Amino acid sequence: MLDHEYTTKEVFQKNFFNDWREEMTEDERKVIKKLSKCNFSELHAYFVNKAEEKKNMTKEEKQALKEDNAKLTEQYGFCFLDGHREKIGNFRVEPPGLFRGRGEHPKMGKLKKRIQPEDITINCSKGSRIPGPPQGHKWRKVQHDNTVTWLASWVENIQGHPKYIMLNPSSKLKGEKDWQKYETARNLKLRVDSIRRQYQSDWSSHEMRNRQRGVALYFIDKLALRAGNEKEDDTADTVGCCSLRVEHITLHKELDGKEWVVEFDFLGKDSIRYYNKVPVEKRVFKNLKLFMENKDPDDDLFDRINTTYLNKNLNESMAGLTAKVFRTFNASTTLQDQLNIMTKEDMTVEEKILAYNRANRAVAILCNHQRAAPKTFEKSMQLLQEKIKKKKEQIELAKRELKEAKNAHRERPSDKSKNLVAKKEKVLKRLQEQLKKLQLQMTDKEENKVIALGTSKLNYLDPRITVAWCKKHKVPIEKIYNKTQRDKFAWAIDMTDEDFEF
Repeated sequence: MLDHEYTTKEVFQKNFFNDWREEMTEDERKVIKKLSKCNFSELHAYFVNKAEEKKNMTKEEKQALKEDNAKLTEQYGFCFLDGHREKIGNFRVEPPGLFRGRGEHPKMGKLKKRIQPEDITINCSKGSRIPGPPQGHKWRKVQHDNTVTWLASWVENIQGHPKYIMLNPSSKLKGEKDWQKYETARNLKLRVDSIRRQYQSDWSSHEMRNRQRGVALYFIDKLALRAGNEKEDDTADTVGCCSLRVEHITLHKELDGKEWVVEFDFLGKDSIRYYNKVPVEKRVFKNLKLFMENKDPDDDLFDRINTTYLNKNLNESMAGLTAKVFRTFNASTTLQDQLNIMTKEDMTVEEKILAYNRANRAVAILCNHQRAAPKTFEKSMQLLQEKIKKKKEQIELAKRELKEAKNAHRERPSDKSKNLVAKKEKVLKRLQEQLKKLQLQMTDKEENKVIALGTSKLNYLDPRITVAWCKKHKVPIEKIYNKTQRDKFAWAIDMTDEDFEF
């Protein structure tokens, strides 16, 4: 991990050294007292060499490795669920390593210990062939609980959280859960107007709790904020809507020519910064002013409500409704609306894909799905620029050749010269199409530099919108969904026709 910036952080170094000292022998503890005096370069070089060896494997060696992995998957990668052979998500237990966490996690650098069979609980049917533990070991426990979907479980030592071996996303059970999730979001579409009227009337309630609930729901609906749960002290300081503090918002009666503006600045899930300046309704603005009165910066903004209360209240409005459903609903609605606006019949397939990615990007921005620019970004942009330059040179050459062919045909017309002109025109047209394709790729890459499209595509967007759009506009589904995504959304691909609307 020496190449990673984590290892330069003081918290990381301190946690690592404390945990390492616990693993040392008595003699080692006497000698090794300061991390700054330790030199890991030989160990590091060893692992760099190992990585290089793997990279430089021959085709035959890679194939042999692939076959070994396939045998392992065949042996451990499947289970039977209700009589059907289903793929398991990931059957490998995580090896020991150093905990990183997201953002400024206070436990970064701590040692993730090796998981032993004695730590693992197996969950399978009564009377089934129980998988045997490695020789000389035994399982912590074998249970037969058919009310849960996990197959094996253990508790990791850093946070004390349970970890699970689950079914693959393409399994029947996961597909049904996915379908239900999106159907609940579609049901919200039918009820959302009355829910909005309700939370707007809460803004002028006599009870402070109702007012806070109304404003929090407005933020969750309008800005697709996460609800935000209670946090333990030994985790990174991240918040959602209900856990916002006074310091996280600034009120501006007027800003950039707009009235009643709320400026948000906080760390959301995975320590991703949420920064936004949003004009709001006047009553929302006045309520926020009221909620902030006589409070310190680190006091809760919504001190009368929490996520549990909010979700209980939402469930009374509509069965199965939680704050999270709003996120799915708003994401899918945005995708559907954007695709309807951006897609034109006379577009090429490449232009349609760019339109789709732009619609997907609108959702990712709404949901604040950011990423750091990929390490290879500059290099791949440079390669594209070189390809474009080359293509432009080829076009110039093709234009000259076409001009010469036309002149020759004008001077001495014949079938041969006529065919040559047609051929040169065809070549020029093909090169111009290829240039356009490269330029579209470059635009797409540039626009996606710091936006993560995958999260919303996998978790928030009803796949039936995408499948229907592909069928309607004759775009191959492979251009939008990769193999893993096509497996996960097989249910949507099978059941959706081109007329589906979210």
